[in-house]
Amino acid sequence: MEETAPLKLRLYAPLVYTEVTGIDLFGFRLPQNEAVKHQMSKELLFCFEIDPEQSGRIDPQPESFPGKLVFSGESQGKQGSIPTGSIPTGSIPSGLYFFSQVRRILDREECVYRAIELQKDGLWERLWLDNRLYIRYLFEDGRPVTQFFRPVIDQKADQ
Repeated sequence: MEETAPLKLRLYAPLVYTEVTGIDLFGFRLPQNEAVKHQMSKELLFCFEIDPEQSGRIDPQPESFPGKLVFSGESQGKQGSIPTGSIPTGSIPSGLYFFSQVRRILDREECVYRAIELQKDGLWERLWLDNRLYIRYLFEDGRPVTQFFRPVIDQKADQ
């Protein structure tokens, strides 16, 4: 399994999505036949708000993750683009993030583990992380990828 070590990532433009309700973060599966292969061009975004008491702890409670769902959405194609005629209703705003990714779709237990590890690594790096967690599913080179973003709010981390 290919995994990107956590790193600071600056988004210079927001990644925009159209809200879609009823998507299950942990129910997403790879397309099984030609009729659903068009899903491979979609990106899915889930934005969570982690309990503020847990979002800055080195030993957070796993049951607090991924947190309260704030937004779920999808886009067509690459770079968070949205279909013509759609109204963008959510985004990963431009800014500095602590980021990691795994080149596969993760189940609930793995997502919680990765989100907590990202938080621990951020704190170890002396970053102040916002209590928002963005989990993004996309396909790169025909392979599924799960990405984790935590906004960095410590201005010193930008240096």
